[in-house]
Amino acid sequence: MPKTLLTANGDVAVQRAYYHCAACGKGHFPFDQACGLQADRLSTGLRPLVCLAGALASFRDAAEDLLRRLAGVRLSASTVLRATEQAGAQLQQQQRQGDVVVPPGSTDWDFTVPKHKHTAAYLGLDAFSVPIQGPGGKKAEGRMLYVGLLYTPDKKQTHYLVDFDLDQLAGQMRRAAIALGLSRADRVLAISDAGNGLEAALKRHFWDDLLCILDWYHATQHLHAFAGQLHPDDAGQRAAWVQQAKGILYEQGGTALVAWLRDLPVPAEAVVADELRKLVNYFADNEHRTNYPEYRRQGWDIGSGPTEAGCKIVGARLKQSGMRWVPQGAAKVAPMRALYESGPVAWDTFWALAA
Repeated sequence: MPKTLLTANGDVAVQRAYYHCAACGKGHFPFDQACGLQADRLSTGLRPLVCLAGALASFRDAAEDLLRRLAGVRLSASTVLRATEQAGAQLQQQQRQGDVVVPPGSTDWDFTVPKHKHTAAYLGLDAFSVPIQGPGGKKAEGRMLYVGLLYTPDKKQTHYLVDFDLDQLAGQMRRAAIALGLSRADRVLAISDAGNGLEAALKRHFWDDLLCILDWYHATQHLHAFAGQLHPDDAGQRAAWVQQAKGILYEQGGTALVAWLRDLPVPAEAVVADELRKLVNYFADNEHRTNYPEYRRQGWDIGSGPTEAGCKIVGARLKQSGMRWVPQGAAKVAPMRALYESGPVAWDTFWALAA
């Protein structure tokens, strides 16, 4: 039987029997096996905390600071790395196989739209660049990590998913939508910027007529950029032009804005004229996503703030100063961060099933 001892500094030390096989030259601790300790000797109670620290901070800070302060344990950064990546790989595999981590009671999400009788559920999809480590320690081109969200109108319930593969992520979002009960909402809406392939991926995995709203901020940024070219030396004229254009877009929608832009006099400068042509094409291509007066009448969101925030909180772990990743490592750690941000119940559900 193991013996527990209280050391001078207040730590609890455990002495347990060790057996060595002379034939094979290997040793083992039967007590460790009985307690479910793996090769890294982390208990089932300590492992979630180690992985949480690894998902929140760098492996070095997690080992040398967080775990020491919060749990009084001293581990190496490599142990935290291995434990976090192992759990992340398990989570990634589960999600790719269709086993989405859904907390008990999550199907009770509230899809109420304030001041309206109908209900709605939201999807968000975006991406950010992860700094990648190249051969020989050199900086390589960043790789885009996709972040998907499912959330309620009041933003009190949000579930995060991540993947380097856009189609994989969109498929996971669909399975999560089913498991989380988004079908109970009268309308499921997607809000994103006009990033390449985002809308198409969602429609492939949900349905062809899924309403994808163009994020208001990204839309108006194009108007500000063109105004800067049209009136580079007159801030007053720039502001007046943007105010008029945004007013049309907000009150009448993208169709009216496209017509208004096409009726503008062609600028004398060739460069500015070309920018106007690009602006018209941008809003013409996104005309089906810019009926803002109707969206507002229904009480729906027109901004992708939650999705932008999702990219930031996941990126906060992967984009720390001087940090670079091999893609396999980032692909394992990012799901753990996303799971943690989905709430304590989601985190605990994963570990209850993993135990």
